[in-house]
Amino acid sequence: MKTIDPEQQNKIKVFYDTVYHRPDSAPQHPSRHVRRLARQLQTSPAQRVLDVACGTGGFLAACTAHGNHVAGVDISDTAIDVCKARLPDGEFHACPAEQLPFADQQFDVVTCLGSLEHFLDPVAALREMVRVAKPRAQFVILVPNKDFLTRKLGLYGGTYQVDAMEVVRSLEEWDALFREAGLTVRKRWKDTHVLSRSWIMTSGLLAAPLRAAQALALLAWPLRWQYQVYHLAEVSH
Repeated sequence: MKTIDPEQQNKIKVFYDTVYHRPDSAPQHPSRHVRRLARQLQTSPAQRVLDVACGTGGFLAACTAHGNHVAGVDISDTAIDVCKARLPDGEFHACPAEQLPFADQQFDVVTCLGSLEHFLDPVAALREMVRVAKPRAQFVILVPNKDFLTRKLGLYGGTYQVDAMEVVRSLEEWDALFREAGLTVRKRWKDTHVLSRSWIMTSGLLAAPLRAAQALALLAWPLRWQYQVYHLAEVSH
């Protein structure tokens, strides 16, 4: 585990507490794409789900509809306060992903959705996820792709979270990172959350046609050109 600069970690925390998350920022209901992901996992009601960098708990709220026992961690106190109010039966902690406050082999499913690229030590965070997961647990990790075609054409420079920390890798580089942490990827698939009215209209009416074209293009583009890619993994044996 590499040494983490506390000042840099605090800078990231302040960004997520004051810029990215607000007490009123959580949608009242889980979005369609996180509900679809929760269904796709086909978990049983007795299973325990941990979401690392859980934000305001949208995905975990979708999991509770399937009867799962949920837990989450996030570096943002603001986000965790929202989770505790939203999901009072869950277990939530405001802490870095590199230091998970759980005993070994606790969870059946561990997720990290669109956040690993913002961690100061992603390998250490992944190893912590492996530590707290049961031997046959499934891991679902969503990460951005350095070979995203729009990025390669110079038309996209990253999210505004780049102000805090954002390291984007290719599919091959992510795979090497997962293997270093003790995970084997079994399946990958496209992230299609952009096929929604809310995403298309995010930048207003004038930009909507271009964003709609981008969303439709992602359906046709191969995995290598995708913006974000889901990885289903398990502990290496």
